[in-house]
Amino acid sequence: QVQLMESGGGSVQAGGSLRLSCAFSVVLDSMGWFRQAPEKEREWVAVIHVGEQPTYADSVKGRFTFSQDNARKILYLQMNNLEPEDTAMYYCAGGGSVAYFSRKPADFYYWGRGTQVTVSS
Repeated sequence: QVQLMESGGGSVQAGGSLRLSCAFSVVLDSMGWFRQAPEKEREWVAVIHVGEQPTYADSVKGRFTFSQDNARKILYLQMNNLEPEDTAMYYCAGGGSVAYFSRKPADFYYWGRGTQVTVSS
């Protein structure tokens, strides 16, 4: 059974940092971080595929770093220089190879429950 659980969310001021973690039970071909702000669609933030480097959405490139520790089965999302626009519920997700290339939520089969990130100006 595949399980994912996020932690590390919180409230920070603009310019601050947070590190999100996601504990997972099974290593999947594609793992990713998504976020969803109120009344907005879920959007991808960063994805990684076995043997590949992470790919980032333009809105977070240079500020966020995605890493994966398969030995400990933990994903990390280091978020620096946070902006109010980063405020959202953050989810980790896993899927097959297609998910890495499509970056569509529908192609990720497994999801955590999310962790809230709030950035104040």
